Amino acid sequence: MDNITASYLWRAELWLYITTLIYFLMNGAQIFETLVFVPKWIDSPPVNFKLLLEGRGASLKNFWIIFHSLHEITFILAIIFCWRIDFARNWLLILFAIHFGVRVWTLAFFAPNIINFQKIVESHSSVKDLVNKTSLWQTLNYIRVAIFIAVAIGLIPLCFKLSNFRL
Repeated sequence: MDNITASYLWRAELWLYITTLIYFLMNGAQIFETLVFVPKWIDSPPVNFKLLLEGRGASLKNFWIIFHSLHEITFILAIIFCWRIDFARNWLLILFAIHFGVRVWTLAFFAPNIINFQKIVESHSSVKDLVNKTSLWQTLNYIRVAIFIAVAIGLIPLCFKLSNFRL
């Protein structure tokens, strides 16, 4: 932890606080979506899948792409600006690895299933075990959101430790 100046520490704290704030804002949106929006489109599939359609429903694709991109940029900046502070760098790398794993899971499972649900309503096709598929999606989504919340909570002690870190 050589060459850590007050200016360096200030920038490290700033980017850590920014990424923590954005992560909690993202958690708020995820909780709202999970508790309010998801139950609406999960109820009575495929009839309520129309809520997922862009232009005719509440498609949240662009919102989540922008929000996650912004957050991941700030998270990476926090890692960069905390790099010379061992405990901060290491903890951020662990949290980012968990976050990244859940994002991969999101892109591999959740997003493709939402797209498939949208295609079902657009094509008026029927799908075997649709209720089970939507129920699984919803259950796994609870786990996904809980992990994202845990990562955000994991940032809090780091914020305190970094703010108490003195040269």
